[in-house]
Amino acid sequence: MSESAEIAVVGAGVVGLAIAHRLASAGREVVVIDPAQPGSGASYGNAGTVADYAVQPVGTPDVLRNLPSLLLDRNSPLAIRTAALPSLAPWLWRFARQSLPGAARRNAMALAALLADAAPRWRSLSADIDGGAILQDRGCLYWYRTDRALAAAEADFRFRRSCGVAMERLTAPELAALEPGLPVDGGGAAFFPGALFMTDPGKMVGRLANAAAARGATFVAGRVTLLSRRPGGVRLGGPGVALTARHAIIAAGAHSRDLARQAGDRIPLETERGYHLEWDMDVPPLTRPVCPTDRGFYICPMAGRLRVAGTVELGGLDAPPSPHRIARLREGARSVFAGLPDPDRDWMGFRPSIPDSLPVIGPSSRGADVLFAFGHGHIGLTLAPVTAEMIAAQILGNAPLPGAAAVRAQRF
Repeated sequence: MSESAEIAVVGAGVVGLAIAHRLASAGREVVVIDPAQPGSGASYGNAGTVADYAVQPVGTPDVLRNLPSLLLDRNSPLAIRTAALPSLAPWLWRFARQSLPGAARRNAMALAALLADAAPRWRSLSADIDGGAILQDRGCLYWYRTDRALAAAEADFRFRRSCGVAMERLTAPELAALEPGLPVDGGGAAFFPGALFMTDPGKMVGRLANAAAARGATFVAGRVTLLSRRPGGVRLGGPGVALTARHAIIAAGAHSRDLARQAGDRIPLETERGYHLEWDMDVPPLTRPVCPTDRGFYICPMAGRLRVAGTVELGGLDAPPSPHRIARLREGARSVFAGLPDPDRDWMGFRPSIPDSLPVIGPSSRGADVLFAFGHGHIGLTLAPVTAEMIAAQILGNAPLPGAAAVRAQRF
């Protein structure tokens, strides 16, 4: 292709599609570029939660104290591929600094500001794209399987409440009454009533893509590998792409780092490899997402299937899926539902991870002709409409949203 456009969005995940939909709805000319089917990566394979409660960054003082054992334990919810350790060392140093008490608190406050409006924005967006039936308003559970684990979580409960998160502490009988399919024996749960979840995130993202196209956005199958500023605009090139745009928006998730560097910013972006397993079934044994906190994954009742998704593996974009991580998810699922057979399918995708757990949203340091919208880690689905509004504010000249200063590229 050889064209020009007003706005080029690089990346057709949920964040890029939300941006394209928002700007096309405002009457702007938008081209979305991605080599894959829209929404086919991490936007499809996630836990489906709109997690307004996710104010804790990945890096905290507790994580910092246990970081060596966490990273070197193959069974840890936070693990690292040993072969990737040399290349990850600079990122891990930044992560350790962001896990110190003061930094972790600042990052949590910034996350809380970003998340405060996520659920109402998703309600509005889902209604606009005919996705209302996919979005469920039943909350989410953190399940503490022993009395000791529930008691140890009290400090976390207080912290989340101090960040404005609505939550209820449930006893074991209350949890069993809410989710009779869980094998509850002691302990209890934290119930987050404001959380939403999607029974089919892939279908929701597909409807978002269709709605963006209906508003006038066009889609190009190509991979952007080159970015340069020219007198006539931002030049984007690569296999299947030769386009000049007045504004280029980098929303390519885990693939965004090199393009950001070409725009003039060295962003400490690394790749988390996320996994899920699925079991086909007519009626899943749960009615809302549940996270067994001792395992660090989510059990999610999707349409026609049960999905187990999560854990963190730092390991780059090139290595094949880890059979060990898949086996750990299978074992963890069977620790909850003992009769599960072998899963019907497994999946691995890539999350873009920043050391402070905050995304990068806003103009590049060398000008607003290139804007960034990546690095959302575990909350890309949650923050997609918030990110879209932040980018729209830059292009349309609207007032900035709360929290915009904390996610600028210039913080590095």
